[in-house]
Amino acid sequence: MGNIKVLLTGGPATLREADRIHFVADLGDKVKIPAGNGYEHFSANGESRTVDDLELPVFAWCGRTKIAE
Repeated sequence: MGNIKVLLTGGPATLREADRIHFVADLGDKVKIPAGNGYEHFSANGESRTVDDLELPVFAWCGRTKIAE
């Protein structure tokens, strides 16, 4: 787990609010969250938002992949 706290935006409405805050090692990393039978992918979009008085980089949803069988 990295030490940079980021905010995940977009993606499916079923993504839990608790999963919207994530940690990365580097802002160039992509985030991959397991969801149902696949993964939701997020990447930095250059924006930031204030959450609980902290300015967090925003990682926007950029796609979904299915789990390989």
